[in-house]
Amino acid sequence: MTIGLSDFLQQLSNPALLITVLLILGVILVNGWTDAPNAIATCISTRSISPKNAILMAAVFNFLGVLLMTMVNKAVAETISKMVYFGESKNALVALCAALFAIVVWATAAWAFGIPTSESHALIAGVTGAAIALQGGKGINGGEWINVIYGLFMSTILGFGLGFAVTRFIGFLCKGMDKRKTTKFFKNAQIAGGAAMAFMHGAQDGQKFMGIFMLGIVLAGGQGSISVLEIPIWLMVLCSLVMALGTSIGGYKIIKTVGMGMVKLDKFQGFSADAAAALSLLVASLAGIPVSTTHTKTTAIMGVGASKRISSVNWNVVKEMVAAWVLTFPGCGLLGFLMAHLFMKIF
Repeated sequence: MTIGLSDFLQQLSNPALLITVLLILGVILVNGWTDAPNAIATCISTRSISPKNAILMAAVFNFLGVLLMTMVNKAVAETISKMVYFGESKNALVALCAALFAIVVWATAAWAFGIPTSESHALIAGVTGAAIALQGGKGINGGEWINVIYGLFMSTILGFGLGFAVTRFIGFLCKGMDKRKTTKFFKNAQIAGGAAMAFMHGAQDGQKFMGIFMLGIVLAGGQGSISVLEIPIWLMVLCSLVMALGTSIGGYKIIKTVGMGMVKLDKFQGFSADAAAALSLLVASLAGIPVSTTHTKTTAIMGVGASKRISSVNWNVVKEMVAAWVLTFPGCGLLGFLMAHLFMKIF
């Protein structure tokens, strides 16, 4: 389906759709300041770029990632928009509102404690919990949901494996070279790697939210699902701007945890982590698999640390993050489920 901006603005006379749109934009904004910091954490921790300039760079490349990648390939948005079924019930849009509210609560709490939890998993869990509250087992589209499971393992294995391999490969290539020259090169390469990560963060997460945005429009029109997904250019621009705004707010607690808490990195190691994570996200995006930017980046950093020696990784920080990841699916899913029941009783 395709919808023009003027038609969309007319539909906002529907209070439920208006609240849904505001909540989705709120989730995108929260994602910008909680997830985007993962993209630039390493280039800040290696002092390749100042925090202020890194956040500005991330905002620009998040914008470009959402806009340009969606024009080329919208497979991730299609997966997200079709993984659940809310049906044609009058409560469908209310349940989706509840899911988005649950996601904002979960993400904001994680940000407050400086825990780099996955916004992607929070989105998937919250929306799935709300769909189950409304439709029971029929609320899950198993064919699309399996891609979420693939993404969980793909982000972890690819991130860690490529982080380990790229670091070892660069170490082999640069063996015997003048460290002063290589340090200067990798300082600039680290900045490019951070920009690539910010671009791929926008490409992955921006599409997830646009998929849910389009689902909300469809539910407001009385349809239960999307048959053919067409994302209008005005929506790409809108989501790009909101995510860039969120990124500009920054997320210094998460930058400290990811970039400085887990592993002490040299500039070439920071570049290795960014290159490995960005490549993993690119492969997943082209395949239409929704993966976690947080998972991918942090496991890449773990792989880089493990390439030196296992003890160089601060496993206490890793345990805290893994606990947050493990809790996100059941925790945010249950929150979405309960909020959906609460919203349906109230509204």
